[in-house]
Amino acid sequence: MTSFPRETRLIGLDWGSSSLRAMLIDEQGQVLLTRQSTQGASTLKGGAAAFSAVLDELIGDWHATAPAILACGMVGSQHGWREVPYAACPADASALAAGAVDVDWRGRAVRLLPGLRCDTEAGPPDVMRGEETQVLGALESAPELAARSCIVMPGTHSKWAQVIDGTVRSFATQMTGELFAVMRQHSVLGRLMAADPAHDLLSFAQGVRAARDHGELGLPHQLFAVRTLGLTGRLASEALPDYLSGLLIGHELRAGLRAHVADAPLVLLGEPALCQRYAKALDLFGIGPVQVLPNTAAAGLWRIAQVARGVL
Repeated sequence: MTSFPRETRLIGLDWGSSSLRAMLIDEQGQVLLTRQSTQGASTLKGGAAAFSAVLDELIGDWHATAPAILACGMVGSQHGWREVPYAACPADASALAAGAVDVDWRGRAVRLLPGLRCDTEAGPPDVMRGEETQVLGALESAPELAARSCIVMPGTHSKWAQVIDGTVRSFATQMTGELFAVMRQHSVLGRLMAADPAHDLLSFAQGVRAARDHGELGLPHQLFAVRTLGLTGRLASEALPDYLSGLLIGHELRAGLRAHVADAPLVLLGEPALCQRYAKALDLFGIGPVQVLPNTAAAGLWRIAQVARGVL
């Protein structure tokens, strides 16, 4: 059995589609040890046995270490260990704890947390799995955000979450990262782009400004301009990927900022380099400086564990 310097209270699992991060958390909510695996929920075949085997391989020596095991992310999706129904917005840590579903890992209960569903009269439903735990972790790490804030999580599917009184009231998803990858790799736009260009911040800013100042022309039209700017030589092939990135992020900001309440702090949460790119784009929109937080899944799992009866 591995020995640890302090009493452990929680095993936290941040189990997404493509990766797993396991965290051993002490009685103060501090992470003692982290282990990672590329065996994400979408990569596993074989049902419950496959998920249990991953834990055996990655953290088998932690099995009897902590009194509680909480897991967030796509592990609770349709292609996960077991599907956990979404909790409806508005929702707080108590709502997520109440919606958890237990699965068995060699005689121990692993509590799979629900994601969130947001229904609005103005549009279709929206969902998230895993990001809601990071939002709660942000409130644990920076309590001043609980009263009112907008937490933006850039990524493949960027999330804009509106928080009031410690509760996620609503959120909206923008497929910015996935759309960039599709346009870059599987569309006519990618044919003129250099294979592995260096980052071009000037072209990124040009794309952001195009969306900011002329977004009313429509994203489909402005996307084709990525091609024509290359064909006419107005942008070099090395500059086109960053121009495309700026254009897509700029359109995301146009949409997100329309719903943003001016007096609510706007916070970026996620991978530092990507958050810095968003911070640059927000500056071009006249918003900033903005606070940037790293991955807060551990703090979110700890927050949920604290309010879940019988967990700790």
